[in-house]
Amino acid sequence: MAGRDDGNSAYGHKAFKRSRSHFADRITADGRDGRPVEDGRYRLIVSRACPWASRAVISRRLLGLEDALSMGIADPIQDDRSWRFTLDPDGRDPVLGIRFLAEAYDRREKDHPGGVSVPAIVDVTDGELVTNDYQRITLDLAAEWSALHRDGAPDLYPEPLRGEIDAIMAEVYEDVNNGVYRAGFANGQAEYEEACAAVFRRLELLASRLAWRRYLVGDTITEADIRLFTTLVRFDAVYHGHFKCNRWKLTENDVLWAYARDLFQTPGFGDTVDFDHIKRHYYQVHTGINPTRIVPLGPDLSGWLSPHHRERLGGRPFGDGTPPGPVRPGEEVPPRGRP
Repeated sequence: MAGRDDGNSAYGHKAFKRSRSHFADRITADGRDGRPVEDGRYRLIVSRACPWASRAVISRRLLGLEDALSMGIADPIQDDRSWRFTLDPDGRDPVLGIRFLAEAYDRREKDHPGGVSVPAIVDVTDGELVTNDYQRITLDLAAEWSALHRDGAPDLYPEPLRGEIDAIMAEVYEDVNNGVYRAGFANGQAEYEEACAAVFRRLELLASRLAWRRYLVGDTITEADIRLFTTLVRFDAVYHGHFKCNRWKLTENDVLWAYARDLFQTPGFGDTVDFDHIKRHYYQVHTGINPTRIVPLGPDLSGWLSPHHRERLGGRPFGDGTPPGPVRPGEEVPPRGRP
């Protein structure tokens, strides 16, 4: 999610097009792109508000990479200098020593295109951005960082299922993950209606698929579930009202609501979600479509902890592995952000 404030007032007034990641270097087991996987060398910068960054937060926790890959959390509200570290003492990231994520981008390349986005991985040794490739980061955490995974870590991108996972993720990205943005930032009725219709058409197809299976691909949680979850968990809180994706609420679709609750109640998912950050970011930053910056009081979040009964469909959340342990100190979601 980009973080240049100068574009926020333009949302809803010009055609929306998501920028490709300008920095797409990969961190791999063999270092073939010049940056090898190395314990403690890199820092993951995220915002709990951003669905793209939340994928990385969930993956990191499920895989047990907390010690190997430290994490910095940006303030959900940016200013014109990008994502900022005002949640930390003295307003500086305690590891990188910078006030704004843009500083790591500038160390890599001055006047870079595409703005400043999260998730981002920074090399601690030189303070330079390595990658902001939100589509690739989590796949590499699953496949390239395996030597540093915790004992019992699930296989989130199993090789025999990658073709099916990739196909599902492509559809979810086009119509759901990015589709809600195309609807919310549309600057014309026809553009909005086309995007909104595609969102709900895909959601209904996904509901049909999930009516008879617990997870999207196979019988365990995979990257495909993580990518759908980060949109679903934001749906009623921001996309239904703020982005006008309001044909129905998530809570009104029995299958998707139960599926989302099942994941939310699985360690590694709900314990990373901060509804306060999510709501304040969308409603206070996107001034082009919410110029008053008023944050709604609702929706009621208590239902996220209600029984879902999805275990009746079988499935093993972590396959032959185990759930992640307790959330590390300093990474807990504040009470204000919990249901």
